[in-house]
Amino acid sequence: MSKLTGTGSRASFEPLDWLLVVVVGVTWGSAYLWIAIGLETLAPGVIACLRVTLGAAALFLFPASRRRIDTRDWPYVAIVAIAGNGGPALLFALAEERLESAVVGMLVAAAPLLTLALAFSLGNRQVRTVHVAGIGIGFVGVVAMAGPELGGANASAIGIALTLTAVLGYALTGNVVVPLQQRYGAMAVVANAQALSAVILLPIALGGLSESAFEAGPVLAVVFLGVIGTGVARALSATLAGRAGPQRSGVPGYLAPVVAIILGVVIRDESVDPLQIGGLVLVLVSAFLIARPNPQFAKTEPAE
Repeated sequence: MSKLTGTGSRASFEPLDWLLVVVVGVTWGSAYLWIAIGLETLAPGVIACLRVTLGAAALFLFPASRRRIDTRDWPYVAIVAIAGNGGPALLFALAEERLESAVVGMLVAAAPLLTLALAFSLGNRQVRTVHVAGIGIGFVGVVAMAGPELGGANASAIGIALTLTAVLGYALTGNVVVPLQQRYGAMAVVANAQALSAVILLPIALGGLSESAFEAGPVLAVVFLGVIGTGVARALSATLAGRAGPQRSGVPGYLAPVVAIILGVVIRDESVDPLQIGGLVLVLVSAFLIARPNPQFAKTEPAE
């Protein structure tokens, strides 16, 4: 692989791209509910290891996931494994011990902002002024969403730091996964990355067994989280990244917090500050700006 980041093959979102955005966004948004249910009886390390193990197992059922990856590209797969799978799986579980699931879901809306910023810093010059404006508006929105939590207990600040660290990992992965996906396909990249992250997380999971009780409800929540929310959704996300480019691969992260808020409030009776809702609105405006295509890229895109 000649470079760390890559560009998408689409000048603008097509119907399939928007379908991927909706499916991935809704699935990711529900993930924070399943994590919260899992934490009722399972340790964070156990949840993290189980979800990536189940995700990898589900994807390896498909022949496309067993495509051989060149040795030279395994360091990049390792980045995806650590920054995009194992790291966030553990960090989100730790964060939800300190924050409500709706708040964690809202903060994940920062993913497209960081993805775009990293895309530019890694050499992707398809970033336009409108994208930069989107970053600025989105940043204000993220600050508004985090503000009420930062005014509370120390645990909230730690939870926010854990969440944003995980989001930074997603942003890095959104850039690294593009050339990998275009070369090997989403299933092969994601399945191998999740298998590697499962191995990395295994010692942490073993350490958390004594703190865990494998009751039906939490276990079923983690099974769904692993197979659908981690395996299938990650493969679809990588597909979107390869089609639309890194600067727009994080757009599902803007839909996810809306789903997380609805599920958190309705099912778990969580509360959301009005300032956080206002911040979310700004972030959604930012999503629209970041998803804008680059006309110059459209002119140079090869005909199919």
